[in-house]
Amino acid sequence: MRAFFRLLVSGIATSVLASASVPASATASSPELMGLERQLSTLVAERHGDYGIAALDLRNGSLVSINGDNPFPMASTVKLAIAAAYLADVDQGRRTLNDLVVGRPAARVIERMIVQSDNQATDQLLTTLGGPAAIQRWLGSQQIRGIRIDRTIAQLLHDRGHLADSKDVATPIAMVTLLNKLDNGTILTLQSRAFLFELMNRCMTGSRRIRALLPVGTRVENKTGTLDGITNDVGFITMPDGRRVAVAVFARGGRDRQPVIAAVARLIYDRFADSVRNALGIFLQVR
Repeated sequence: MRAFFRLLVSGIATSVLASASVPASATASSPELMGLERQLSTLVAERHGDYGIAALDLRNGSLVSINGDNPFPMASTVKLAIAAAYLADVDQGRRTLNDLVVGRPAARVIERMIVQSDNQATDQLLTTLGGPAAIQRWLGSQQIRGIRIDRTIAQLLHDRGHLADSKDVATPIAMVTLLNKLDNGTILTLQSRAFLFELMNRCMTGSRRIRALLPVGTRVENKTGTLDGITNDVGFITMPDGRRVAVAVFARGGRDRQPVIAAVARLIYDRFADSVRNALGIFLQVR
């Protein structure tokens, strides 16, 4: 009986949040997400700085975004693409997680890159893969548009002017597209996905961002990015009913970027976590 009830609620929620086409700027692909779009727009409009946001329901494809097609500097969120490119090679039999990268197993290098955001480990893995151009080609082969990779992390940190950067950028919608493909098996096998997501779940950086205001026990798998004037966080939030939402929040300029990211994540969580309860309420009213 409980299983039937869960299936019933899930089915109602899916129909209530049916997806549609996605235009640019401030968008919601479902009428049920219009309220969330307004809340997010109001939140960032009241803050200094420039924000790009996208949240994609991985169950039914419903999407909400603010400046979703605008490019923002990725900073260390680019490390997800680098890790994914290596793991895709593992799945194709071209590499293994035991291969040595500057004397350390690749698994350990990827762990340091994702969990601790180790820049040296990132550039070592990037060199092994053939540099930024190789990752760009891989993204193209996966039909992921809107992400541009130009430099190593060392080169990126050496350069200045990140607020106006047109290199090493991604749109929020492109980033959640990458996350979606990582999640749905388009890019990685189940084993590689499990490996990457567990590392993201252990991310040690940016505790004041996506994770900060979510209920205790909420599963988050994320990767942060930080440069002068740049604060980012991207990843997955799991809702109480098991639904997973891919989230990308990019912040450029202004102040208090971390609290804003935390508030954005909480608004997204509340909207998606409430969807099943709202759908059940509608069902009970029309019985």
